[in-house]
Amino acid sequence: MLAGIAAELRGALGILAKRDVQIPARHLSGKAGAGGAGGAVDRPAALGDDCAAIPDGDGYLLLAAEGIWPAFLEGDPRFAGYSAVMVNISDIFAMGGRPIAVVDVVWGTSAGALEPVWEGMVAASRAYGVPIVGGHTSARSPYNALAVAIAGRARRLITSFAARPGDVLVAAIDLRGAMHAEHPFWNASTGADPARLRGDLEILPALAEAGLCDAGKDISMGGVAGTLLMLLETSGAGAVLDLEAVPRPRAVRDLCEPSLARWLLAFPSYGFLLSVRPEAASEVLAAFARRGIASAAVGVVDGSRRLTLQAGGERQTLWDLAAEPLTGFAGEGAR
Repeated sequence: MLAGIAAELRGALGILAKRDVQIPARHLSGKAGAGGAGGAVDRPAALGDDCAAIPDGDGYLLLAAEGIWPAFLEGDPRFAGYSAVMVNISDIFAMGGRPIAVVDVVWGTSAGALEPVWEGMVAASRAYGVPIVGGHTSARSPYNALAVAIAGRARRLITSFAARPGDVLVAAIDLRGAMHAEHPFWNASTGADPARLRGDLEILPALAEAGLCDAGKDISMGGVAGTLLMLLETSGAGAVLDLEAVPRPRAVRDLCEPSLARWLLAFPSYGFLLSVRPEAASEVLAAFARRGIASAAVGVVDGSRRLTLQAGGERQTLWDLAAEPLTGFAGEGAR
């Protein structure tokens, strides 16, 4: 049973697509680019995190960008527009920051094609209280395309580089939602009260600023499994993930169901995977519980550089990062 789940996860597009990140990893290794007459300059920020974190005064300037999957944009343009803003906001909070503003790049085959995209982006901007302040729009393209970028600030960081052997892995997912009809997106956002959405996200910078957590990521297109792989790769670590402990909807009960693998690959509108020192785990879990967010200790970080799945008394290696890199940012900028 567990071997079948592992095989399905290994072959999933949401995880395999992360290998595309090896292209920029190869080009950016060592230097960040041209620096005028002086040539290449040192990177101002570590690479491979949810956001670029650039030291700035007594904190960090955060920069991030997300492109939208073309099939998603074509099939549900309004929700695609909403999600483009939402996922950028999640990236900022995942790093312990707070968003400042977003900009967009939107290409469409006509003005009509752009309308639902813009409706979705504006709806998310209002729900989360993050303004859209500029960008680029064209209704004269042979195709539809969307990308959104965001700026934010953090006082203290939650990064992908700080997971340590012995840490407790905490997964926090808002289960007050539903799965998208066609795509592996768990939507707990569009029907929620905006004030609750904003308050739920404030948990992350509060944990960072209280010194309760300095390592983690938001759960992205690779789901819990793919996100954990990326966290382990950049931290140079391994982990055991207890599938039975991962928060999941009532519909995903039987570990033998194919729906479990789909859930482990789902992209939740609110989902975070944190690597927490054992002495802080109970406080971190309590912070999510106070907001009605489902959270649980789902595993332990170790030094193996392998992600091992555990369920029903079985164990199965999902990925050996020492033998097969995923994004190529292993150990980049370890703090």
